[in-house]
Amino acid sequence: MMTTYFQMLARYNTLANRRLYGVCARLSDQERKQTRPAFFKSIHGTLNHLIVSDRVWMGRFEGQPIDSPQKDEILYDDFDQLWGARIEEDDRIEKFFSSITEEFLSGKIKYRDMEGRTHNDPVTLLVSHFFNKQTHHRGQIHDLLMQTEVAPPILDLHRIFRP
Repeated sequence: MMTTYFQMLARYNTLANRRLYGVCARLSDQERKQTRPAFFKSIHGTLNHLIVSDRVWMGRFEGQPIDSPQKDEILYDDFDQLWGARIEEDDRIEKFFSSITEEFLSGKIKYRDMEGRTHNDPVTLLVSHFFNKQTHHRGQIHDLLMQTEVAPPILDLHRIFRP
């Protein structure tokens, strides 16, 4: 069942984010915010982008009208506040996906993207994109951590869930 698969990805997302934030906490604020060759300019910027995009997608999944923020918006300048927001967002994601149904997954969602274009896409495509996007950006942060003295965490799905 797709519901079980997406519930597993929601749990993985939480566990991967915990590992990633735990490692990022070992960096100084200056290192996290240092401009590097990255789309969102820094580790801190990329962590913020993940919160921005998660909130946008969760709003769409929950059927809530949302304002589309800028992709590179810094919602939290303070790392501890950002980490707290990440924990809350991961809880929201897990709670939402714990109760999804096959009926929900078989539907479509009509939404406006950040460029103002309207789409009406299958839910399974959007949910797959949602989790893939998180993995993609964690991978970017993983690469940015390679440019520091702090080793990035292991984020492989099978290694996180391995007993």
